Amino acid sequence: MNFNLPFIPGRPEKPRSSGITMVMDKGLSLREAEDLCEVASEYTDFVKLGFGTGLLTPGVKEKIKLYQQAGIKPYFGGTLFEAFIARNMFDDYRKFITESGVETAEVSDGVLPIEHDKKCEYINLLAKDFQIFSEVGTKLKGKEISNEEWVSWMKTELEAGAWKVIAEARESGNMGIYKEDGSANSQLIMDIKKEIDTEHILWEAPLKSQQVWFIKLLGSNVNLGNISQSEVIPLETLRRGLRGDTLLSFIP
Repeated sequence: MNFNLPFIPGRPEKPRSSGITMVMDKGLSLREAEDLCEVASEYTDFVKLGFGTGLLTPGVKEKIKLYQQAGIKPYFGGTLFEAFIARNMFDDYRKFITESGVETAEVSDGVLPIEHDKKCEYINLLAKDFQIFSEVGTKLKGKEISNEEWVSWMKTELEAGAWKVIAEARESGNMGIYKEDGSANSQLIMDIKKEIDTEHILWEAPLKSQQVWFIKLLGSNVNLGNISQSEVIPLETLRRGLRGDTLLSFIP
């Protein structure tokens, strides 16, 4: 910090297991990635190369190295995993991410139907070599998942070897743990919170209102993801009580 104000919430040192910020890279150039690292590497723990952009973005291996040199862990989004699985190419996927140099992988079934036991098998296999995020929830409008299923699947995926489970919201923030208007599905979130240690959950929260809601519910060191590269420091100000929405939240 540029000045030591009292009553600013503490933040764990990197590498963190709580208070994680995951940024969504939807095809940043190397120059844009450098800018992100210069300004916000201290506050950024993971960068997700969103959906299938990892196959299309020029210089992706160089960008991965750039993030890693800045102390940020890059990984490919779960949709790319599903694209390989839909073609029966799991071994090719494992080879691809290994050769890309990432140390983290995401397993999801947000679009592609995968039997849950099979999904847990993929998690278990990849966890032998990678730090695993598993994503719970659907990207398909109209597909219903009961609160009991959310809790059960999160538990079994953690048991299968996931380091964190991601609560799905899409980059739009109007699916999964949120309603169509972007407001929190509070009953679902409370049901999850009652059963699972929230340190093991990364909540996708692309909208400021969602970030504020979770910080007020779970504190400044809640794990949040799908953050825009331009919103990393604004999110950090919310975590520290340096923005109007949380200014008075941490002062005794």
